[in-house]
Amino acid sequence: MNRVIYSVACSLDGYHTDAEGDYSWALPDEEVIAALNADAATVATYLYGRRMYEAMAGWETDPAYAAQSAESAAYATTWQAARKVVFSTTLAEVWTRHTRLERALTIEAVESARAASAGDLTVEGPHLAHSALQLGLVDVVELLMCPIIVGGGTRVLPDKVRTSLSLRRERRFGNGMVQLTYDVR
Repeated sequence: MNRVIYSVACSLDGYHTDAEGDYSWALPDEEVIAALNADAATVATYLYGRRMYEAMAGWETDPAYAAQSAESAAYATTWQAARKVVFSTTLAEVWTRHTRLERALTIEAVESARAASAGDLTVEGPHLAHSALQLGLVDVVELLMCPIIVGGGTRVLPDKVRTSLSLRRERRFGNGMVQLTYDVR
């Protein structure tokens, strides 16, 4: 069965954004983007909340995203081909191809997306991922640890969720980032 993967960049102290909402400290270099592109080869569907969808839609709507580098262009092609499911109560519509809007993250909605997917699914953004973890929908947790401590902001993992994990892979990158991949048991 297709896996639901929570893949997220974070500070060493466990935050996706700092207290001001900035995440520029988490931008990957070409080596990291190449590794993430290789990981994305198994992904056929992205699950987004509204904010993450609005941030990611540029991979289809703004040519400057792909023009950054060859690895960025490869990611844009992968992203555009994938299915996207956006969970939002406030969006009136979605504006990218292969995208549908759902009003609530539910077990049924994720299982429907899983059944329709030709590959793995990723749950993107900590807010949506918190809900997915609380519902027991996440099969893999993948943290891209950035060499920084930000002291506060949006937490990567939710409070009051206890889940056993099994380390599957660790990778180190030249820029000091480390990727840790855990299977949820």
